[in-house]
Amino acid sequence: MANHKSALKRIRQTAKRTELNKYQHKTTRNAIRKFRATTDKKEAEGMVPKISSMVDKLVKKNIIHKNKAANLKSKMAAHVASL
Repeated sequence: MANHKSALKRIRQTAKRTELNKYQHKTTRNAIRKFRATTDKKEAEGMVPKISSMVDKLVKKNIIHKNKAANLKSKMAAHVASL
């Protein structure tokens, strides 16, 4: 257990930040899952910019690695092309 006021505050901050990061990551994963289930090309093309933006925000906050983001975006483009 932390003994300093600052350490207690850092614990609170970390918990809050972790919860927000988990929420954003899970939301993005669900959006990608929904995108992959889509069979309509027009709808899929509309979803790509939003999901790409979500993925970029995760990279910016160091929640996922930039190479993983690039792979996800590449797979999204391939999925749209295959429809």
